[in-house]
Parts: sequence; structure tokens; C-alpha cells
Amino acid sequence: MNKRIINKPYFIVFFVLLLPLIAAACNVSAFIPEVSVEWPEATGAIETTGEGDTPAVLVTVDEVDESVAEADTTTMALVPVQDEVADEQYDLVELYARVNPAVVNITIYGQQSGQVMPLGQGSGFVFDQDGYIITNAHVIDTAEQVEVTFPDGSILYADIIGKDLNSDLAVVKVDQLPESAHPLALGAMNDLAVGQDVVAIGNPFGLEGTLTRGIISALGRNIPALTPFSIPQSIQTDAAINPGNSGGPLLNLAGEVIGVNAQIETDGLSRSNSGVGFAIPVSIVKLVVPALIENGTYEWSWLGVRGGNLTPSMVQAGKLIVDKGAYIAEVSPDGPAAAAGLQGASDTTTIDGRTVSVGGDVVIEVDGTPVNSFDDLLIFIALNTRPGQEITLTILRADESQDIVVKLDERPESLISQIPEIPQMP
Repeated sequence: MNKRIINKPYFIVFFVLLLPLIAAACNVSAFIPEVSVEWPEATGAIETTGEGDTPAVLVTVDEVDESVAEADTTTMALVPVQDEVADEQYDLVELYARVNPAVVNITIYGQQSGQVMPLGQGSGFVFDQDGYIITNAHVIDTAEQVEVTFPDGSILYADIIGKDLNSDLAVVKVDQLPESAHPLALGAMNDLAVGQDVVAIGNPFGLEGTLTRGIISALGRNIPALTPFSIPQSIQTDAAINPGNSGGPLLNLAGEVIGVNAQIETDGLSRSNSGVGFAIPVSIVKLVVPALIENGTYEWSWLGVRGGNLTPSMVQAGKLIVDKGAYIAEVSPDGPAAAAGLQGASDTTTIDGRTVSVGGDVVIEVDGTPVNSFDDLLIFIALNTRPGQEITLTILRADESQDIVVKLDERPESLISQIPEIPQMP
């Protein structure tokens, strides 16, 4: 056996630097001091002994300068990453166990070849203890009978209480909820942010109780309704939504409903999810659902205009003194806007090879609230007004500002009954 003793201070450096690696390998949460790069004098020895192919290392330290022990240090605890992952997984498991009993499968039945047959299925969720269940209008629109299946296996008949094609929302009711089913709480739009984690629970392709996870990809989307109108403030998500998810909840990680899953964007070749899904926002749910329960319908305010956002070409062509606002391109002849004197585009011109409409009013405020886009005008009318209400529009016409008072009407049934082409309904 050979024995070699080497007295060199830098082996102490090696030993001190080795300590954090040993602690991490043992999964020990410890505080590792950072010491000065100016190393004090120390004496010690490293003895290496070996027999055959198996060396052994013995490290001894005779003494270390007391300044090391007394030095000011900055400490940092090792982060147990696997614990964070475990906590996150537990949160999802707990959320699913708490929420899923309130998410239902909805099967609709109707006449086919002279017999009552199942025509389709979707999802829904419990709204209150009285047995009211929220789903999409397009899920139950053609139904003669509705059957609701709960996660505990209970299958109950449901009555259609009301539906609203303008928001694609509907309410059905069962006589008595199973003991395991409890209403889901509704969240708030003001708490939402792009990038926020969300989950969708529903019955894609009839696979009951499926949870998928994603983020809020965008907020404030306008998506088509089952009428010529749009659903404002809609939520875009990459959580997988597929046929059968329609009517199910989109939830935050607190288990609150922030939207009702309704549409998916596809390439036209497939009915499955491509990473772009849309949910009807909870702000619309809070407006429409109580009215459907009470009256079976919801009445939306109608201004009677078509338009869009101002563009640089419009600003240049019209020599406008503003670059933001809601441009009025067309006014419905028999609508409230026409009765109040609003004007749509009267001519077109060409700017840099582009045809641009000119002569339309530009709405810059509604009841004192700034309007920076056409969406701002739509959202205000949809969420803050009722048919018969008077609003004041501040407009620009020929570079002059003026106020116009408009008495809103209800959306005409003749327009509501016109069903446009819409993205794929999951």
C-alpha cells in the first residue's frame, strides 16, 4: 500500500465547494454560506490510499482561520423543485375532485325516421341548488327531450327553461340534484389576465369528466353568435376544447367559472382542437342566465349601426383630427341610430391604392366614457344598457364635436333569426 500526504491549502477550497453538491444530492434543504474569495491560511492534508482498483480518500483539516467562521455571509436555501411540482399536481387533483361533480353530460333527443333518437351531446354545469344547469344554446337548440348525466351515474330528465341565441347560452333544469352535485361559483372578468392558467372540464367526444389545462391566450375577442351579432369580451384559450365540450365550464385554478366553452377555430378540415378555443365570458353569463331563469329570454339593446375601427387611411382620407374611435360605416334605416340622426359613410376615395369610405360619423364617447374602438362601443351597449334606455353619443362630424341622444331599442327578431356562418361548435 502506498501512502502519500500532500499539504496544500487549495484542497480546502475543493472541500468547501463540494459541500453544496453533497447537500443537493441528498435532497437536504440547507443554507450554504458564501465566503470571501480571499482564502485564509489553513493547514490540512488529503490522504489517498488504495488497494487494487478501489481508491479511498480521507480528508482532514487541522485548523481553519476563525475569520471564516465569523465572516458575514449570504445564505440561500436550496429550492425543492419536486415539492413545487407535487403541490401543483395536488392542486389540480383537488380542484377536479371538488368541481367535477357539478359538470354534466347533456344528451338531446329528437324525431328521426319517425322515432325519438339521440341527436347529439354536450356539456353543462350546475348553476344553483334549485337544479338549474347552464349550457350552450346550440347544444339544446333542436332538442325535444333533454337527458342529463351526472358524474355519480345519475341520469335525469331536464326541462328547457330558456335560451338566448345572441349569447349562445341556455338553461335547463332537473327536479333534484344528486347529493354530490353542488353549484359552481362564478369568477370576475377583472381578475383575468393573458397567460393565466385555466382548466376546461367537459365531455369531449362523449368522454365524460375530461379535464384539460391551458392558459388564457387572449381577452376581449368578439366571436360570432347564432345571429348576425357578436359576443363581446370572449376568452381565447389553448386548453383543449373538442366536440362535446360545448357548454362546459372554463375555470380558474380557484375552481371559479370564468367562461362557458363554446367554439373552436379549425383549419376547415377537422372538427378537433387546433389550440384556439373560445369561451363566452362570465360577464355575459351573469347578465343573461338570471333573465333566462326568470323569463326564458334575454333582451339585448340595439343601436342599429355597422362599422369598425379608425385606420390611418380613414384618418388621412377624412382629414380627421382624431386617430381613435368607432367609425360608423352604415346606419340601419329603421334603427335607433337613424332616428337620432347618426350618419354612415357617404362616399369612397382611394388612398395609396386602397378604397376607403368617408363621411361617416366617428363616435369618441358614450355617456362620457371614451370610445377608442368599435369594440368599445359594442361592449358598452351590450353590458351597460337595456332596451328603451337613452344614451348620449359624442361624435365627430366634419371635424366638429356634437352630442347626439339615442333611445335604444330591442334587437329585431328579423335579424336574430338570420343564422350566419360561425366557427366550429365543439
